[in-house]
Amino acid sequence: MGWSILAGRDRIELGNGMDLRLLSALEVLQARREAAELAGEERERALCSNACLLARALEHSGEHTPVFEGGRAVLAGLTVEEIAALSAQWSRFSRDSDPGPELSGQELETLKKNSGTTRESG
Repeated sequence: MGWSILAGRDRIELGNGMDLRLLSALEVLQARREAAELAGEERERALCSNACLLARALEHSGEHTPVFEGGRAVLAGLTVEEIAALSAQWSRFSRDSDPGPELSGQELETLKKNSGTTRESG
């Protein structure tokens, strides 16, 4: 995802040469599908889902290239605690980036005006 219409920023620096970035809806669906394939049992699904999400969201700073090739690589390279902590950080970042109901009336109107399809663009 190159940019977000609603988010004030698309990535956060972790300070260790890596960034967490927001994911598109398609990327989230792809992560869920990959997790379903990785999870052997239902109780493994949450860990696998978080690993697959991180495989897409965790990138090298500056280069914007993935740190991990996929969810399996995240599971092999990070501890359960690291996966949980990074996933929680990503979740907070994603939630904080969502403008939600706190948009003012003027901000909402500007957003609608700028994101609508016009005859020229559609």
